[in-house]
Amino acid sequence: MLCAGLTLAACGGGGGGGSDNQVSAPSATTSTTATPTPTPAAASKSFKRGIAYDVANSQDLAALSPGVSWWYNWSLKPNTGLPANAQTTANMDFVPMLWNDNFVDADVITYLKANPAIKYLLVLNEPNLVDQADMTPAQAATLWPRYEAISAATGVKLVGPAMNWGTLPGYSDPVVWLDAFYAAYHAANNNRDPQIDYLVFHWYDYGLSGQLDRLTKYGKPFWVTEFANWHTSSDAAQIDTLAKQEAQMADMVKTCETRSDVFRYAWFTGRINPDPHFDSLLAGTGVLTTLGSQYLAQPW
Repeated sequence: MLCAGLTLAACGGGGGGGSDNQVSAPSATTSTTATPTPTPAAASKSFKRGIAYDVANSQDLAALSPGVSWWYNWSLKPNTGLPANAQTTANMDFVPMLWNDNFVDADVITYLKANPAIKYLLVLNEPNLVDQADMTPAQAATLWPRYEAISAATGVKLVGPAMNWGTLPGYSDPVVWLDAFYAAYHAANNNRDPQIDYLVFHWYDYGLSGQLDRLTKYGKPFWVTEFANWHTSSDAAQIDTLAKQEAQMADMVKTCETRSDVFRYAWFTGRINPDPHFDSLLAGTGVLTTLGSQYLAQPW
C-alpha cells in the first residue's frame, strides 16, 4: 500500500487495455433475403471500472471479476501469486505502471513487446507528494522523453502523470504543478507539448467533478486511478460510517460513469487496515465486503 498525502488527507499506494467489441459484416450471399447483421452481445460489466490494489490470489480476483474490468498495483507486472492466465480467466486487464524514474528502459520495452495485449502504461505516481514520486516539474520534464521513447517503441498509450493535491513545497495544487511541467517541457523540447494520452487524478473528498473540471484546460481524457472519500474534518460531513461511504461511492462512481471525459477509474482499495472510512472492497480471501458488493453492482 502506498500513502498519498492530501490537503484533506488521503492514502493510496503491469497488463492490458480493453477494446470495443467489433462484429464483422456478414459474408456476401446470392440469396435475395437480406442477412441480418449480428447484434453484439451486451457487455456484462463496465469497461471503466477498476480497483487500485495488489491482487495477490485467484480467489480475490474471482470475487472482483463480475463487476470490475481492470486493476493495477503500482508496478510493471502482476503479483506473482497469480497464475499466468489470470487476466483471461477473470476477464480483467492488468495495467502496468512506471511509478517514478527508477526503471530500466530496455527491460520495460522488452516486457511490453512480449505482452502486446498491453495498450496502456500508467506513469509517474503523484509527483507533487514528497512521500510519493516527489518530483519537481523540471525533473519530470527531463524524465518524460524516456516515457515517450517507450511508447514509440511499443505503441502503448501514456496514462499520467497521476496528480493529487500534494505536499511538495510550492506545488501543492496539481494545476500549478502541471502548468510548470508544461512550461519546463516546452522550454526543453522546442515548444512541443509532452505526450500525455490520458491525464490521471486521485481524489479522497467531496467534489470530484469540480476537481476534474479544473483539469479540463489540458484537453485530455481522464483516468481516476485512486478515489474514495476520506473526509475527516469535524464538520458533520466526515466519513465515519459504512452508510456514508456507500453513499459517497455511489455518487463518485456515477460521476465517473456519466462523464464522457473519464475513460477509466479505480477504487482505492481492496483491503486496508485500519479502515476508519470503510472503503475496503474485500473481507476474507475471495469474499467481498458489503461495500465491495455494492461497487460491483453500481449502474453503468
